Amino acid sequence: MSSFNPSREDFAALLAESLTASDVAEGTVVKGTIVAIEKDLAVIDVGLKVEGRVPLKEFGARARDGELNVGDTVEVYLERVENALGEAVLSRDKARREESWVRLEVAFEKGEKVIGQISNQVKGGFTVDLDGAMAFLPRSQVDIRPVRDVNPLMHNPQPFQILKMDKRRGNIVVSRRVVLEETRAEQRSELVSSLEEGQIVDGVVKNITDYGAFVDLGGIDGLLHVTDIAWRRINHPSEVLSIGQQVKVQIVRVNQDTHRISLGMKQLESDPWDAIEAKYPLGAKFTGRVTNITDYGAFVELEPGIEGLIHVSEMSWTKKNVHPGKIVSTSQEVDVMVLEVDSVKRRISLGLKQTLQNPWEAFVEKYPVNSVVEGEVKNKTEFGLFIGLDGDVDGMVHLSDLDWNRPGEQVIEEFSKGDVVKAVVLDVDVEKERISLGMKQLANDPLESAGEIRRNSVVTCEVVEVKDAGLEVKIVDTDITAFIRRGDLARDRNDQRAERFAVGEKFDARVTQFDKKTRKVGLSIKALEIAEEKEAVAQFGSSDSGASLGDILGAALKARQDGE
Repeated sequence: MSSFNPSREDFAALLAESLTASDVAEGTVVKGTIVAIEKDLAVIDVGLKVEGRVPLKEFGARARDGELNVGDTVEVYLERVENALGEAVLSRDKARREESWVRLEVAFEKGEKVIGQISNQVKGGFTVDLDGAMAFLPRSQVDIRPVRDVNPLMHNPQPFQILKMDKRRGNIVVSRRVVLEETRAEQRSELVSSLEEGQIVDGVVKNITDYGAFVDLGGIDGLLHVTDIAWRRINHPSEVLSIGQQVKVQIVRVNQDTHRISLGMKQLESDPWDAIEAKYPLGAKFTGRVTNITDYGAFVELEPGIEGLIHVSEMSWTKKNVHPGKIVSTSQEVDVMVLEVDSVKRRISLGLKQTLQNPWEAFVEKYPVNSVVEGEVKNKTEFGLFIGLDGDVDGMVHLSDLDWNRPGEQVIEEFSKGDVVKAVVLDVDVEKERISLGMKQLANDPLESAGEIRRNSVVTCEVVEVKDAGLEVKIVDTDITAFIRRGDLARDRNDQRAERFAVGEKFDARVTQFDKKTRKVGLSIKALEIAEEKEAVAQFGSSDSGASLGDILGAALKARQDGE
């Protein structure tokens, strides 16, 4: 009987035939049977001519709990059919990884969540064990908000969403944040659908901003606007609320599409504006507290939730162009009068000056018309002087009331700002807040002392000032002054020279104009000479004496001198 002694080539052919028959290929997951357990290794037969060994630790809990026995069927990854030691190279870890990749790819395609454990921290994030397959969890995808301490999340099975898979590179990127957002969105949608406008709910203040506070209603936040916290004015929500505070709020508005919820606290209290007209009748006076000052006025709280506005025009009788902050200050207690109430627009107009006596009324009571007052020149204008008077009011002296004789434009130049002067009260218009004063009225009207002077009268004049254009003169025994033009200084043109006269010199002149209403007085030496000539001609020219005109005028002059 001959024996079969195969060559090396025959053995390779037989092995290839055996591998083909058993349908086992390198780089695949195969089923095998545990034929022995040696210390920390399991000997596994995968149907080849050789066996392989796998560390027990790769079987995880089954090995630790003693549930791994000879004869058990397990799946392993066949890396090589035979190594240098003549054994098959097997791996349980790689088998689990291959199994996981298959399941993960299916879950990724369907958009399903997978269970994993955060196992380690790496640069930029964390590694996640997805039952054998390792994935990367970016730090930004850990939670909805930044997480300072990740330790409580480590090694705890929890759902993740696969964002990206690349088997060729062995890369898997997952997100825990997406899962939380979806869960939160579902909770929000369910919670929002259960809320109704007008409903009263409990919440916790989660965050405070300048414009309001966010209140957690148990999984969804609502905005409590600063104007809905209380009926009274609140400058900042932190005046009333604090983070973590439990509050009772009312649902004001709910948007089912955007999940935006508006909340209110003041709605839980009665509206102080109800029946406001009866509570604050027009003309009534109240005491309030200044809560806010603006360029156009000051807001005054009359009671919690009720504020009125003192417009800048109603703050002071005399301070017209002053900022409200110069008149009142925040938190100051002030007396005000109700000027207008609009319950629809929820507005109350208040007056501060109306609680004080009108200074023009007080002035006219103390200084009736024709009273003499004293004050400081506050301002000079093109139409007169403004004088500061008692009660912080001003009176005006018009140019025409500065002097009886001289033009106001000339007289006003004699005054300076700060001069203390006296004047007579001419008129007080309380409604228009005007006081008219006069300075010339401190002295008698010179025209009133004119006596019998009238047009065509002959008066004696005294030269006060010699000018190129004529003479400034004063009518003797009166306070009347007038100006005689050069053309009225003589009938003869050669004598119409002002320099012929000297200051203090006296002469007679004829009154050509005397109007008390327009205060115009006209004098003329020329008119007197013409009138005397006519009179002489009429008196002496009717005789047949044969006298010349010179003789007649000479006789008339002599007769006049003799009469004097």
